[in-house]
Amino acid sequence: MATHLDLEEQEQLEHLKHFWKQYGNLITWTLILVLAAFAAWNGWNWWQRDQAIKAAALYDQLEQAATAKDADKVQRAFDDIKQRHPRTVYAQQAGLLAAKVLQQQNKADGARSALSWVAENASEDEYRAIARLRLSAVLLDQKAYDDALKLLSTGLPKEFEALAADRRGDILSAQGKKADAQAEYEKAYKAMPATLDYRRLVEAKLTALGAAPAPETAASAAE
Repeated sequence: MATHLDLEEQEQLEHLKHFWKQYGNLITWTLILVLAAFAAWNGWNWWQRDQAIKAAALYDQLEQAATAKDADKVQRAFDDIKQRHPRTVYAQQAGLLAAKVLQQQNKADGARSALSWVAENASEDEYRAIARLRLSAVLLDQKAYDDALKLLSTGLPKEFEALAADRRGDILSAQGKKADAQAEYEKAYKAMPATLDYRRLVEAKLTALGAAPAPETAASAAE
């Protein structure tokens, strides 16, 4: 009986040796790749957390400088965060906040540069769209009308189309193109929900151009 069991064990051992000889390298490399991928995934997550923590600290410095209305410190803080942590959400938010402060402190070129960076480098469509809309306002103030219109011509998410049309109306109005401006304001008015307060401002712009929305149009839009 013992001899029979020994023979079975030897046969199983031979099968195992044969199997390992045939598939051992494949199994070994598969395990190595799986473990390497797991280590890389953990490393990537750790790196992202580390970047976010450091970016948050820099953003906090920028917020403090913004509260103090210190444009120079705001600029330095934004430069640091965009250079060291450009792919974090904090960098996108920092660009928008920095531009706001710089614009308020009459540093339009700095605001324009910050918004251009966000418009070109933000990883999220919403931040890019907000940056483009705000940048178009800066360009409008600087009378760079063609650049502002080009910025709003394509590539904006659908939810920003009404605001983009309104801004195009502002730019065209500043150029003295009243008919074109009216057409853009009408697009914006029709695309905005009747409950949106901003829609009243668009209505006022149309009224100023002598094209106030008819009461029945406003009623149907509300429905």
